[in-house]
Amino acid sequence: MTERTVTAERVPPAQLAPQLRDAITRLNRRVRRARPVGDLTVTQVSALTSLRLAGAMTPRELADVERVQPPTMTKIVAKLEDRGLVRRTPHPTDGRQVILAATEGGQAVLDQFERARDEWLAHRLAALDEDDRETLHRAAEILQQLARA
Repeated sequence: MTERTVTAERVPPAQLAPQLRDAITRLNRRVRRARPVGDLTVTQVSALTSLRLAGAMTPRELADVERVQPPTMTKIVAKLEDRGLVRRTPHPTDGRQVILAATEGGQAVLDQFERARDEWLAHRLAALDEDDRETLHRAAEILQQLARA
């Protein structure tokens, strides 16, 4: 057993939880900043990502997913629609509603954002030694397990 393993076994879950949460939050914020130069806001990218992940939905559903008020989402969607990144189609059963979906252009923008983030992170990972990268590989697997629980 290595010294690292022994130390990790002694860290109680209640102490590890805030350290891990803080590290994940900080890394996520930094990765989110690594994006192509453009005029989309973080909120607009988030809404577009939600449409990509969850599929088509009503503006109200999107507002709920994004945890914003419907009027705020209306403004976000209008800007995305003006750029051709989101399209509205009539709701199949409720004529008062519309369904929002990311366009091919919206998908392409998200692909650019993902590539920029992956490139930034890969560059940072390349600066680590092989042991640290292997540790992070294992940590990623464990984090995936936690996310599924």
